[in-house]
Amino acid sequence: MHKVIKSILALAVAGVFAASVQAQPAPKVFVVDIAKLYEGHFKTEEQNAKLRSDEQKAEEQLQQINGEGQALVKQAQDLQEQLKNPTLSSDGKTKAQQDLQAKAEEIRKKQDEVNNFRANTQRQLQQRINSFKQLLLDEISKIAIDIAKKKGATLLLDKSGPSMIGISNILYFDSSYDITDEVSKEINKDRPAAAMTPAAPAAAIPASKPASSSDSTPSVTFPGAKK
Repeated sequence: MHKVIKSILALAVAGVFAASVQAQPAPKVFVVDIAKLYEGHFKTEEQNAKLRSDEQKAEEQLQQINGEGQALVKQAQDLQEQLKNPTLSSDGKTKAQQDLQAKAEEIRKKQDEVNNFRANTQRQLQQRINSFKQLLLDEISKIAIDIAKKKGATLLLDKSGPSMIGISNILYFDSSYDITDEVSKEINKDRPAAAMTPAAPAAAIPASKPASSSDSTPSVTFPGAKK
């Protein structure tokens, strides 16, 4: 009797397991290129244009500050020339030396202003880029997921994502399962009629931007000045 009951229970458990396995949908995997969709998104193009415009404004401000620094350097050089005048009285030399040291301090502060302005501008632009990118990637991912679900997907993979060893996670897939173009069409249905053509992403002002003839940090050596 006990053997019969055990047999019935075993069959029942096996039946439940089989039913649960059959209840699981057959795997249906799709792939999408999120990076391609991000780079080609009309909002990315608009954002890049705004960044380039703001970078140009920041560059103009930086040149203005540098111009002020160069004016201070010229004033310091004039004071140095006064000190070379053999007819200058002792009191005059003392006054010129004091003025020169004060001017050196002004130039040092102006150098700090240039460096701080450049660093702050870079940080602000980078924060804007990061925030925009995260929001847009979330938006693109949601659209891709919605399309994949409508197609009955059980799994959606991003073929642009690198693996731990630096290569694509997906070694092979049938192109018929790639929904990138379909997602792109869904994204671009809201594209403004006057949207710009694709352009290279704008780059933030570098922290250590090379100096040029019109953009060099004021610098001069002063006798007796603070270093």
